Amino acid sequence: ELAGLKPEDVSLEHVPFGLVQGEDGKKFATRSGDTVKLRDLLDEAVRIAGEDMQSRLEDGQELSDEAKRVAEIVGIGAVKYADLSMNRESNYRFSYERMLSLNGNTAPYMLYAYARLCGIIRKATDAADGETMEWPEPANIIFSHDSERELVRNLIKLPDILSEVERDLYPNKLCDYLFETSQKFNQFYENCSVKNAETPELKASRLTLCTVTAGTIRLLMQLLGINVVEKL
Repeated sequence: ELAGLKPEDVSLEHVPFGLVQGEDGKKFATRSGDTVKLRDLLDEAVRIAGEDMQSRLEDGQELSDEAKRVAEIVGIGAVKYADLSMNRESNYRFSYERMLSLNGNTAPYMLYAYARLCGIIRKATDAADGETMEWPEPANIIFSHDSERELVRNLIKLPDILSEVERDLYPNKLCDYLFETSQKFNQFYENCSVKNAETPELKASRLTLCTVTAGTIRLLMQLLGINVVEKL
């Protein structure tokens, strides 16, 4: 500021961070005590994600180029999300197993939630599996179950969450909201059929809820620097 390098509309904030620890609770380092390089962390996460996908294929079958691309998104996204989902002032233990889990507040869980939403919409609209994703036109929302109301109440909190994160500079609040959104959607989907809704109007309403939920997940993952995939 004294040098006149800061524009008047820019705010400079000091943002403290905690330590990244190994699973033993000590400073995260290689066996020789050297600092772990980010590239090595990302490469290892991508390798583990690829091996997990490979294990689901038939013997001798190789990963396709698309599957390798997805493994890279999952692996790199897992490391980013694991870091950003923690309170930045707290220490946390680095664990590939935990960050690549399909359960809990992790990138793979959120990527799966988004891909599942895409699959639900494709199935409900009778879209062919290989077709480009077509998002339904928005429709009026009809409430026929409490889980629909709960999902909408959660979705409309998005502007407040974004304002709060911008003000306080805690990106873990985005991750917490993402996880809450996916859980609210799961409760909605367990109680409300989309494809076999009782009326065309109710089906259109539920498709709109699916589309808005998918858009919310996509937006927040992109804000976190993580790409989404339509199939996983």
